[in-house]
Order: sequence, then C-alpha cells, then structure tokens
Amino acid sequence: MTTLSERPRTALMVIDVQKGVVAGAHQRDTVVANIAALVDTARAQGAPVVWVQHSDEGLEKGSEDWEFVAELPRRESEPLVHKTYGDSFEGTDLEDVLAGAGVGHLVVTGAQTDACIRSTIHGAFVRGYDVTLVGDAHTTEDLSQWGAPPPEQVIAHTNLYWQEQSAPERKAGVVETKDVTFSD
Repeated sequence: MTTLSERPRTALMVIDVQKGVVAGAHQRDTVVANIAALVDTARAQGAPVVWVQHSDEGLEKGSEDWEFVAELPRRESEPLVHKTYGDSFEGTDLEDVLAGAGVGHLVVTGAQTDACIRSTIHGAFVRGYDVTLVGDAHTTEDLSQWGAPPPEQVIAHTNLYWQEQSAPERKAGVVETKDVTFSD
C-alpha cells in the first residue's frame, strides 16, 4: 500500500543498537534478543536487514560505545547507514539504499524510542513508506529525572499512537516480534 509502488519489498531496520546507546536501556536484554530473532527471521526470509549507526559528540565514531552490541553481529553484505541526526534519513544515504533494494515497507527496531525511533518512523512515513514498529523490539533509557515519563510509559505511548497513524496510500502499525513476517 506504500506510495512507493515500484518498491514491493520489506526491510528490517536496526537503529542504534550500540553499546553506549543501550547500556542502560529499559529491558535491554529482552529487546536485544527480540531484535536478534527478527534479524534471523529477515535473513531466513530473504529480506534486507539495514543497520543504522549513530555518532555525535557524546558517541564518537570508532569508540567502543559506538559499536553495535555483541549479540547483534552485522553481516558484511548488509547495508550500514551512518547518521548524525535522529531521523535516519537526514544527511544519509538511507533513501538510496532502500530504493536500490526495492524497499517500500520498513519494519523498525532499535533505540532510543523517544528520539531516533520516533524521528525515523515519522521521517519514513512522510517520505511514502509503510512503517511497522515492532512494539517489543525498541527501547529507551530512563530520562525521568529530566521530566520525561518512565521508559515503559514512553514505549507504551509510542506503540499506542503509532497504531493510529494514517495517511493516503500508506500504512502504519505496531506488531510484536512473534507476528513479524517479511513476505513481499
């Protein structure tokens, strides 16, 4: 149903599951295990797995904190997109990577729910992609000392409102890991 009608494929996006990003994340181990299961499923079904890796002043490119977590080994053949903004499309080659693979539907996982995940799902949706957020495969850290709700509420709210997104010729939704399929 995507507006990108010549792009029938579905891809898994793994956003910022880096050592320094998820070190103190809510239910880190469960979320990482769910993402690992999704990576295995995508690979088994022949779907592209697109890795997104953030860097900035606090997350220096090449540092140990910048590396992906050990539980999620990226294959050399899988695209890697380096970003410096919350939205994975801004200032990157993500659009070219997805167009080259014929992708019009994104299945999104990763961190941080209230930053890069939200920015990317909205960025993809306004660019014409169908966007499925995996409700039990994204996480964030506890920022409540700065006035944010506790992480479990941030995650629940993001899942709730993403179920209700709509736009002409596009679909948004939330599914659990066990219900994800990458069939085109």
